Amino acid sequence: MSSRPLQNRVMPTGQIIAVAQRGTMMGNRGGRLHDDHKRLKKNWASKQWISCVTTFKGRQRQVMGNSYTELFFLDEATALAAGHRPCFECRRADANRFAEIWADCLGRTERLRAPHMDQILHPERTGPKHMAPANSLPDGAFFLSAGEIFLQSKDGCKPWSFSGYGRPQNISGEVEILTPPSICKILHAGYQPQLHPSAD
Repeated sequence: MSSRPLQNRVMPTGQIIAVAQRGTMMGNRGGRLHDDHKRLKKNWASKQWISCVTTFKGRQRQVMGNSYTELFFLDEATALAAGHRPCFECRRADANRFAEIWADCLGRTERLRAPHMDQILHPERTGPKHMAPANSLPDGAFFLSAGEIFLQSKDGCKPWSFSGYGRPQNISGEVEILTPPSICKILHAGYQPQLHPSAD
């Protein structure tokens, strides 16, 4: 059996690549993306992109088996940047909080339902990125500057990698925003994503 890592690790850009590091969260993109040889054949199966905990009710799965394709993220902030919302099954409290804050941002009195969120998010996930000043981003959002990916945080701009975050840097000026606009609004409104321990 090959010991090569599977192509199921997700970057804040949304790109799915093969690296050894697994990260702290998993998720999926609405179904099976791989073939019978565990090779990635497409980038999504539906608009239902979610982020999940890595253990839930003792369930055991064969990664890249006969069901959906398991994807892995460094942390929740990474998953959000790639366009994955919290799962309503294994992360119900987070998902409810996320949906309630989003509804507040839109001036709605009822929490948004998953299909509505996915309908809004999908073109933001897959469409062109936008430019904005780095200091206009909320904590927990990602951007690209000089070919490097950074997390915006209260401590500064932290370079991202599959292993964790580096020392904070001061970055100013226009940057390419990776986190979808709707999720940036939710972060601005107070949603706090879970971060990898290296962010502390």
